[in-house]
Amino acid sequence: MSAAFNQPAVSASTSPSLSGKKVVVVGGKTGIGLGVARAALAAGASVLVASRRVASIQDRPDLAGFEQVGLDMRDEGSVRAAFEAIGAFDHLVVTAAPDLGTWGNFMDDDMGGARSYLEGKFLGSWACARHAAPYLKENGSITFLSGGLAVRPKIGYAAVTSAFVAVEALAKSLALELAPTRVNTIRPGFVDTDMWSFLPGDARECLKDKVKETFPARRAGTAQDIGHAAWFLMTNPYVTGTTIEVSGGENLVPSVS
Repeated sequence: MSAAFNQPAVSASTSPSLSGKKVVVVGGKTGIGLGVARAALAAGASVLVASRRVASIQDRPDLAGFEQVGLDMRDEGSVRAAFEAIGAFDHLVVTAAPDLGTWGNFMDDDMGGARSYLEGKFLGSWACARHAAPYLKENGSITFLSGGLAVRPKIGYAAVTSAFVAVEALAKSLALELAPTRVNTIRPGFVDTDMWSFLPGDARECLKDKVKETFPARRAGTAQDIGHAAWFLMTNPYVTGTTIEVSGGENLVPSVS
């Protein structure tokens, strides 16, 4: 049997780590991004969190284990300067998205509203990949985030849906153009983070209850679940040009919202 087929089984002791690697998480101060940053740190990486505003450790002691750099995804000059300052690194994960409330129903919105989300999500991801690529080390990777709307559109989210589909297509294109750098997308389902804080408390709890009753996983997703998926994509050298859905089976059941 060739050596290629005589490899040890993967276990807790042999599973790949990120020890000695540098990971940059764009949008890593809150929510899913913070979950990804924590997962990378737990796997042994040094982690740099990039966001529009650098937080003081006094205000955010939970960020004490991370480096920080300012980066505004809507400003290509800011993106370029951030990666010039960061220098060489191993893995990029882009989790940032525009603020809630920057989209609306198709017939009620204009191009300005759609442009706001598309620039913040799709073009921001594009800019991050473009200016990070020259600094990625050998065996490096780029991971984007999309969302379930990419495959299950809903009324009132045309711009968001379009941006998610575009991000997934971008990853496939860059997997070819930037090869051998690996480029993938995570497509989260319902994840219980502060992203849903715009809902009144009762409505948010009602939604979570529906998720628990309906989804095959019988629970809402967590930022840690997405962090685990990001760790997998950073450490598996044979995955590129793909989208991994992390949704608790949401794609198998009727919509809960």
